[in-house]
Amino acid sequence: MTLLLFLHIAGSVLFLGNIITAAFWKVRADVRGDAAEIHRTVNNVMLADYTFTLPGLLLLIVTGSLMAAKGGYSLAGLNWLTASLILFGITGVLWLAVLIPLQRGMIRLSRQALENGTISAAYKKLSAYWAVFGILATLLPLFILYFMVSKPF
Repeated sequence: MTLLLFLHIAGSVLFLGNIITAAFWKVRADVRGDAAEIHRTVNNVMLADYTFTLPGLLLLIVTGSLMAAKGGYSLAGLNWLTASLILFGITGVLWLAVLIPLQRGMIRLSRQALENGTISAAYKKLSAYWAVFGILATLLPLFILYFMVSKPF
């Protein structure tokens, strides 16, 4: 169980660490307003999602499932585990249905900004939506982390 717990925590570090640091670098690039930096950053945010967030996610799912089964935790009723799974599912939907399409749009629009030298209003709009939904998709896993550590109910 110790190895599973270690891998689960490592998955959490990869997952949360990447989504927080990627947001930092993207906001920083947007504030600077340089089209080349923005394009490079939004491309790297997508790359980092595949390199760090996705493996962290897989570690969380596999090790969490194994530990829950070994620990005899119930999925009946509302408890810290079922609440965590619901929040995890909502986070997944946000990433798949909202954030990844926004990121692809930002990559496309930032590429256009390289060609014409101007960050468009359309890019800024997608970026604002990405920030709002990204904050939500970051806060939910932080609640899950709290539930995982404290098991409050």
